[in-house]
Amino acid sequence: MSFALIFPGQGSQSVGMGRALAEAFPEAKAVFDEVDEALGEKLSATMFDGPEETLTLTANAQPALMAVSLAALRAMEARGFDVAKAQYVAGHSLGEYSALAAARALTITETARLLRIRGEAMQAAVPAGRGAMAAIIGLEAEPLAAICEKAREGEVCQIANDNGGGQLVISGDKAAVERAMALASEAGARRAIALPVSAPFHCALMQPAAARMAEALAEAKIAAPVVPLVANVLARPITDPHEIRTRLVEQVTGQVRWRESMGWLAEEGITTLLEIGSGKVLTGLAKRIDKRLAAHSVGAPADIDAALEAAV
Repeated sequence: MSFALIFPGQGSQSVGMGRALAEAFPEAKAVFDEVDEALGEKLSATMFDGPEETLTLTANAQPALMAVSLAALRAMEARGFDVAKAQYVAGHSLGEYSALAAARALTITETARLLRIRGEAMQAAVPAGRGAMAAIIGLEAEPLAAICEKAREGEVCQIANDNGGGQLVISGDKAAVERAMALASEAGARRAIALPVSAPFHCALMQPAAARMAEALAEAKIAAPVVPLVANVLARPITDPHEIRTRLVEQVTGQVRWRESMGWLAEEGITTLLEIGSGKVLTGLAKRIDKRLAAHSVGAPADIDAALEAAV
């Protein structure tokens, strides 16, 4: 069986995530301890007990979601799982860092530090109230890209995420995004929904954050991953550490090409996806992107045995 590991992005966080893993597996608890030490704070306490508004802060949610993903993976490895037997890894936005840690290109400590920097830089890149994001349901990417271009009027408006299943997310200046929402509705979109986000991610307004990540990644130790990474901005696999740095910087302002990435995996003969970490967002998307893909979420002790069977 051909399988790939996929890792969730921001929005999959919830208070209590990871607690059962930490209680059931010493290897999982060690991951949370390592992340706490790397950040110099008890992020795990916020993950396990909240408050939700603190966990949801971008600078906290990003390393926290990575910690749960790697804790679940360590629990799988304690039961005999070998990451190197996967054909590919991929992650949605910040999940790309989790994927690289899983594939041993980054240490957990390095990944936690990078994601804290990334979260803080993305939050600080745009003044509060200037940017917005919206989910557009029921339009294809090409007509929506044309709508974004028309809505710009000198401002920023672009497709941030092509999530698949008819779901696209746009990002940019608030007024331009609102114009695009109205145009999308006129063009036949089933829904145009403003998203409750703290900043307009994956668009040109994030350029200050991309510059900060270029500095941070230049200093980071990145090894060749033991499993190729299907990069968000390419929807194709990469293994070279220099290119990984380049694509991680591009990813801050670039589009998350998730639909294309999952479609490419299906075309390559991947039949099974294991979503490692909190929530089931990517598992749900996989079924809508390509019916050839069977997806399983692995975020709690009860999920481990089924995942190990699926990856045989």
